[in-house]
Order: sequence, then C-alpha cells, then structure tokens
Amino acid sequence: MQALKKVILFTDTDGRARFRDEEVPLTEGTPQSRLSALMSANACQLRQSPVGFRSSFHCTGHPQWLFVLGGQMEIFLQDGSSRTFGPGEFFYSADTLPDGTTFDPAVHGHWSRQVGPDPLVTLFVRD
Repeated sequence: MQALKKVILFTDTDGRARFRDEEVPLTEGTPQSRLSALMSANACQLRQSPVGFRSSFHCTGHPQWLFVLGGQMEIFLQDGSSRTFGPGEFFYSADTLPDGTTFDPAVHGHWSRQVGPDPLVTLFVRD
C-alpha cells in the first residue's frame, strides 16, 4: 500500500504543541494515480506573507490543512524544535487552545516565519 506522510501539529495533554507523523493511505484510484479516501473541507483561504514575516506564539483557531504553494515556512514549538515546509509540502494544524484554558504564550501554541528569498504563499483548508 502506498501512503503520503501527514505531519500533524497538535496540542498534547500538557497543553503544549507537538509534531506527530502519520500516514494517509492511498487506497483508491489506479496504479498510475493513487488517491486517498475523500476528506471533508469547509472553506479555504489563501495567504501571502512577505519576506521577513514572523508571527508571535499563537494557537490554531480551527483545525485546518496548510499547504505551502511558494516560499518556505518554518514552524517553531515551545520546546525549541522546528520544522520547515516548502512548496508542495503540507501539514494538518490542530494545536488549538484546550477548552477552558487561557492562552499563555510561554506554554501554548507555535510561531512561524517565512524563510528564504521568496514570499511565503500558503493555502489553508478548514475541515
């Protein structure tokens, strides 16, 4: 069975953002065009961030897929780890603030930045 890597940015039981890798099985289609099962989508939004863009710590408002269309995006977690995503790469962002919790930028969320010489162009797809 073929599969794609699905990187998930999620809120762990301690309230901190973490990365986890899973596989999306490609069980449908033909041998020349493998497909995943259909996934629901609610809305999509494009974003362009200029060279030098950097966010502050924040949580994802709504679980969503993030696809990098151009440029590069680096995501940093509270533990100091980071991952960089370039054109054609994607991840599922689900590091939402736990219910009943007040946001604490020393504990919750992630921050991101544009890296490299090109503006960052992303597509968000909410489920």
